[in-house]
Amino acid sequence: MIIDDRGIETFDVLGPTVQFLATADGHDGAPCIMRGTIPPGVAIPLHSHPDPETFLARSGELEGLAPVDGALVWLPIRSGDIFHVPAGARHAFRNRSREPSVAIIVTTARLGRFLREVGDPIEPGLPGAWPPTQEAAQRLLATADRYGHWNATPEENAQFGVHLDLGAAQ
Repeated sequence: MIIDDRGIETFDVLGPTVQFLATADGHDGAPCIMRGTIPPGVAIPLHSHPDPETFLARSGELEGLAPVDGALVWLPIRSGDIFHVPAGARHAFRNRSREPSVAIIVTTARLGRFLREVGDPIEPGLPGAWPPTQEAAQRLLATADRYGHWNATPEENAQFGVHLDLGAAQ
């Protein structure tokens, strides 16, 4: 089946956007496929969750913070690269380029439902709101707790050059 992306569910997830290409419905381990966009200057703070994610970079350039030899290291992610995040791995993303970074994301229906729950529906093609509002940040943190996710403190994020306090977002 060819997916017509004009009617795809699209959510602003505190700056980045996700579009659901294959549903996030079904049992927790069912596959979920999304198109994720991180605008220039936007970061996803250090976090972990029990679901694996695989990113197939389509365009733009991004950096992913990932464990390498026991230390967290920023790795460049460019068009054509595949970046895998195992379940429970601490990771973050940032787009320090001048162009949006777009990737196809393969994960579980459970993580897809989380993103849908914390995101705000928007029209396809519109950018997400950055920086996030305090209300959106608090909703993300409360929902993350229910899903068993871990989120770094502002101090832990600052160690890696991510300067966004989700607890005090304006």
